[in-house]
Amino acid sequence: MIMEAKSDKKITIEAKTYCKLGHFHLLLEDFPKAKSAYEKFFREQKDNYWKDLPFMYGLGLAYFHFNAFKWAVRLFQEVLYRDQFFSRSKEVHVRLGIIFKACPWLGSAHKQFLLALNDGSTASLTENQIRFHIAHLNDVQGKPKVAKVLYEKLLPQQDLGPQLRADIYRNLGWLHHSEDSFGDKLYREQVAIHCFQKSLDSEPRSGHSLYLLGRCYASLGKVHDAFLAYRNSVDKSEGNADTWCSIGVLYQQQNQPLDALQAYICAVQLDKYHSAAWTNLGILYEAVSQQPRDALACYVNASRGRNKMNGNLKEKIKFLQKSLAGAPKQEAIVKVRQLPVIEEAWNLPISADMATRAQNFKHESQSMKKFKVEAVEKIHDEVPHSKPPTPYSPPFSPNFSDQELSAWLGEKNLTEDINFDELDFEFNNNFESTPSGSDSPPQFTIALGSKELVENAAGMGLKGVSNTSIQADGAPPPSVPELPRPSLSTEQLLPQTPSVFMENRKDAFSRELQEFCLQHPIAVVRGMASALKLDLGLFSTKTLVEANPDHSIEVRTQFQQPSDENWDNGYRSWNCVSTRNHTTIANYAKYQAFSFQESVREENERANEKNSDSDSKDSLSRKKLKKNPKQIRFGTNVDLSDERKWRTQLSELGKLPAFTRVVSAGNLLSHVGHVILGMNTVQLYMKVPGSRTPGHQENNNFCSININIGPGDCEWFAVPDAYWGGVQMLCERHGLNYLQGSWWPNLDDLYAEKIPVYRFLQKPGDLVWVNSGCVHWVQAIGWCNNVAWNVGPLTARQYQLAIDRYEWNKLQHFKSIVPMIHLSWNLARNIHISEIGRASCRERV
Repeated sequence: MIMEAKSDKKITIEAKTYCKLGHFHLLLEDFPKAKSAYEKFFREQKDNYWKDLPFMYGLGLAYFHFNAFKWAVRLFQEVLYRDQFFSRSKEVHVRLGIIFKACPWLGSAHKQFLLALNDGSTASLTENQIRFHIAHLNDVQGKPKVAKVLYEKLLPQQDLGPQLRADIYRNLGWLHHSEDSFGDKLYREQVAIHCFQKSLDSEPRSGHSLYLLGRCYASLGKVHDAFLAYRNSVDKSEGNADTWCSIGVLYQQQNQPLDALQAYICAVQLDKYHSAAWTNLGILYEAVSQQPRDALACYVNASRGRNKMNGNLKEKIKFLQKSLAGAPKQEAIVKVRQLPVIEEAWNLPISADMATRAQNFKHESQSMKKFKVEAVEKIHDEVPHSKPPTPYSPPFSPNFSDQELSAWLGEKNLTEDINFDELDFEFNNNFESTPSGSDSPPQFTIALGSKELVENAAGMGLKGVSNTSIQADGAPPPSVPELPRPSLSTEQLLPQTPSVFMENRKDAFSRELQEFCLQHPIAVVRGMASALKLDLGLFSTKTLVEANPDHSIEVRTQFQQPSDENWDNGYRSWNCVSTRNHTTIANYAKYQAFSFQESVREENERANEKNSDSDSKDSLSRKKLKKNPKQIRFGTNVDLSDERKWRTQLSELGKLPAFTRVVSAGNLLSHVGHVILGMNTVQLYMKVPGSRTPGHQENNNFCSININIGPGDCEWFAVPDAYWGGVQMLCERHGLNYLQGSWWPNLDDLYAEKIPVYRFLQKPGDLVWVNSGCVHWVQAIGWCNNVAWNVGPLTARQYQLAIDRYEWNKLQHFKSIVPMIHLSWNLARNIHISEIGRASCRERV
């Protein structure tokens, strides 16, 4: 009976115990148990887990180990948000840099490695290793000369270690092999061969360096030396599909098709998604052996690779499918084949033996693998080579069970092609799980003297500042909002755009107009220019050229596409591709005029064609834009802030109502105290049809004003601010950075997530009011100019949304353009808030 009584007694385990248990298992490198213990702590502390920085750091390391990058990023960012001087802050920056490099969000990765380099705490990477990552980032970002200088600066260091020295020489060698600007081919290949040999001196067992050395010999036509290097590479690392693919290329060039076939089969057995090997195998079957059915099978497999399908490959597949549709089956044709069919080739003795050895190699690699990480190495192949997939992560949920995580990781190999270097990790000896701020903080009262104030503030962070957050004390880190519930119906996903027509100046200056604009996510004020008698001709291209022809203008080179579609290399995509350059207003005006004249000529040619109607024209036009998109240039960010140059234009905008003016006492941005180009100054945009402003929210969620000068129209798309979290989620799903990426949403994707979209045309003279936080993207339908700037209504909602975005930007390590802390102090100095909540301005001496 006593035993039974004891067994019925409930045992209570303190939540903190699970966290310490997680730390213990993490130090033992038992990641599944560490993750399990951390998640039990999370379930006990759902509302306050973010106060325990060591917990978030430890769970972030566990998720990092399982390649659950999205979860790891969120936890690491929250650690730095809560305490930028966290004892392991340098390690956090390193991990974030590696994750962003693999994603690849190269700009963010570069920033994190620079922050790690300037951090005085300890980390698992040495300073030289961090500098190597920075050099490699410049390499993959298309800055070979900068990368070369950084690599060469590292080589004289005595404490590099053989592995890092080998990596530096290998990357330097590949730079010389692939970069034409480094000199003539013979010189570059000789330097590259020297670098690869030095790399092998430091790391004799490097199959990768041997493979690249073989590529250099092959480029010089030294076939025998290339074969030796490739075979040595195979001996060192049999699991390299690239090496076998290159061996196949050499055999094919030497007219040895059967040997080439076996090499390609080895490559695709090692990596079934190796597009280059499948494509080369298809070429071998088609051109050498004249076996179109086998060639088609290979091309189809190549199209399933990790890369987007090459347009030529897509056309080749269509051609072969059409050609073979009515042809007799291959078995019915009595013909001596030069090569075995693909099914037979797969089971050739050498291929079967190679497959077995490859499986053994992979098994050994997995059993020996420890906690490793490295960035993707840059390799160019004879045909486009497969890249590592963009890491995909499910929604953040520390409640994910071990079984679910294992099953998910089995389906999504997040870093399949990434080679890893060992990284050690460690905790401080006194790594206690104490919630941030659990020690009694110094007391600050109005009665403190200056001496006591300084003493109490001592040691509270950088120069006495413990936290730059302007959120309420004890507030959790900012997070992406969930989509509003309940979900909208199909009809509600296409809301009518709020619009109002201005007939006279009295309507434009009415209080009702301001309230109308503030009540909606976006609003169109029709006829504003004519109601106020604005002289839009002052902003026409002709006037701009006459006023300041040599004024600088940024130019974005884009592809002309239908406004509701976005294509990238023949695929529907969110990635909005553009390149940046600069010219003058006069030069862009010539391009704008030429574009119009060319369009008129094409229109006249189409009008002369027989049996053509408007519907067929539109259909043909869409097909043409998809197949052969036309390059266009968009003139953007023309700065009109200089009153000496643009006094007439800026004075004309003074006719607008106070709540829409660039400078106004009731505009928060007028209290910043300095110029923020494009926000509290006017910018102009010069457009041709198809010019795109990609999706975005305005800086720090401020409102914006946009007036179409004409003569053409612009088409707008907008999503209410309550749904920005859904748009951000879709950006991540497509491998794009919401804050820094260039993206053009797919309407079908938005509707599938029950996200409503406003869609409307902006005519010449129309003013578009974009309310706080509204997500929007714009495309020019005709030739037109636009002027735009930001405003900040003196409302609690505008101020709160600006603060929220300031804190979110800080969490994401994205610099806010509006200095909200500085602005808040200026508002406190300049604005008097009455008891009934109305704001009025007063001068201070």
